Amino acid sequence: MSGPDADLAFLPLGGTGEIGMNLNLYRCGGKWLAVDCGIGFGGAEYPEVEIMVPDPAFIADRRDRLVGLVITHAHEDHIGGVAWLWPMLRCPVYATPFAAAVLRRKLAEVPLLAQVPIHVVAPGSAIELPPFSLRLLRVAHSIPESQALAITTPAGIVLHTGDWKLDPDPMVGPPTDEAAFAALGEQGVLAMVCDSTNAMVEGHSGSESEVRRSLAVLIRGLRGRVAVTCFASNIARIESIALAARDAGRSTALVGRSLRNVEAAARECGYLRGVPDFVPEDEAGSIPDDNLLILITGSQGEPRSALARVALDTHSRVVLGEGDTVIFSSRVIPGNERAIGTVQDNLVRRGVNLMTEVDHLGRAGARRMAASRGACRTGARGRDNADAAGGWRYPEFGAWSARGRGQRSGRQAGAGWRAPGAADRRGHGGAAADAVQRRGARQPRGGCQRAAVRRTAGQRPRTVRGGRP
Repeated sequence: MSGPDADLAFLPLGGTGEIGMNLNLYRCGGKWLAVDCGIGFGGAEYPEVEIMVPDPAFIADRRDRLVGLVITHAHEDHIGGVAWLWPMLRCPVYATPFAAAVLRRKLAEVPLLAQVPIHVVAPGSAIELPPFSLRLLRVAHSIPESQALAITTPAGIVLHTGDWKLDPDPMVGPPTDEAAFAALGEQGVLAMVCDSTNAMVEGHSGSESEVRRSLAVLIRGLRGRVAVTCFASNIARIESIALAARDAGRSTALVGRSLRNVEAAARECGYLRGVPDFVPEDEAGSIPDDNLLILITGSQGEPRSALARVALDTHSRVVLGEGDTVIFSSRVIPGNERAIGTVQDNLVRRGVNLMTEVDHLGRAGARRMAASRGACRTGARGRDNADAAGGWRYPEFGAWSARGRGQRSGRQAGAGWRAPGAADRRGHGGAAADAVQRRGARQPRGGCQRAAVRRTAGQRPRTVRGGRP
């Protein structure tokens, strides 16, 4: 580009061509504009790293010319890096009410809340940061108030989409403002910067309204404890799960710090108004199994998440076992397959039934192979290798695990919980039962090596650690 507009440039410091760590820069007239500031996770490529942030050195050296940081939405890969990197940027931050509420809680933990100037802007409004003139465009996404940016410069208009979804009925918030995008196209766009996970996947994404209907039917037909894991920031999905639990006669307990923080931010901004109050994590143990739904963090297999600890039986308050069900209600972020598989394998070893988004979108039940054991598990309601009574078969070991109506493996009427034998554990001979007894996960009534056992009506015994249920 030649002439006075030759200064226009786009420089991504992170997020382009990868998952996470979004930090985008636009330059015009000698000034810089930053869009998003997120974190990434090490995963299998960097197992020794828990959190990664982009290198801000380039813009930190030019922060006197940085007019502001605009947040498109409150996902961790777009907002999670602010608390880490703002001391090197020292610029105003612009965000919609929900993103600002999430950000304030993150900054309060650092603590930086008193230092960071946060400007709250309404969805669909305009921001003037000369020489940049920004208009926010509403886009549907798995989090409230996601915005695309129409950035007007002397050189022309740049459309920065952020993450987006074309959902005609997103349940929380309005759908994507397609008319505004059409009008922008008529006006003329110099360049479109678009990078959204799964954007290159063929086909259509399911609508949140479809998920809400199918979850209601699915959860109503389950027995025992039901745990559902999803992205903590997906307010529409949290609402769908809570309403489905209510319709099934279940109370919903939140398990995981990120879920509690996002819930507080959502209620502050007027979301979740029709959702009953959630049960505190430390009171979940007092609710009968068939009346409890646990909404829990860890859908991407994060090793320190609440679900990962439950799968290893190391969580201080929550226990899942034979006949319980865990529903993975989120897509797999590329690169997290192995971590998710590890958590799922650990749950299967405990006798937990698994379902994925394939099941609760109403498609045929998915058959998956447990990576470390090769055990075949089936989808909803006893398909394929499941018997008519709802048992799930593990052909590698020639064993059936009874669940659901009438009999649940390991439960004896009036006799508490027994350590299962070889016939109903996925083990060789009596080794699996011995391992269960050594862990103290499920003991015969009257004995638990790790702690005391509490019983309430209609509920299996729960191990108590450190005086907490």
